[in-house]
Amino acid sequence: MPTIDTSIDIAASPSRVWSVLTDFAAYPEWNPFITRIAGVPVVGGRLVVTIQPPGRKAMMFRPVVLAATPDVELRWRGRLLMPGLFDGEHVFQLSPSADGCRLDHTETFTGLLSGLLGGAMPATRRGFVAMNEALKARAESPVISA
Repeated sequence: MPTIDTSIDIAASPSRVWSVLTDFAAYPEWNPFITRIAGVPVVGGRLVVTIQPPGRKAMMFRPVVLAATPDVELRWRGRLLMPGLFDGEHVFQLSPSADGCRLDHTETFTGLLSGLLGGAMPATRRGFVAMNEALKARAESPVISA
């Protein structure tokens, strides 16, 4: 199973990172990889997600939320056409640390066509890393109140 596995340490509380991660309306302001999300992060809910890996065309898909545990985990599964053809399970996990938290950001691809993903993997991984770094910068920035 092809997998992208990335991590980053963030000097902010899990609740602060969660609030940035689930503020979908703000994604166009800061997120270089997931450029748009519509929907609500609730188990069973459907999202509309647009991603743009570096140097590649934007893609839109409609994953189902599998887990949405505040300050801990957001997980969804997207599918191409039908189950078992090309599925991706995208996971954001937050773990508290002495200096804030650690974000583990992964995706595992399964299905009959998952082996054909090879050429897109490096760009998609770069997109994950760019998103992680942008999330870190946003979560660590001072909160400005009105």
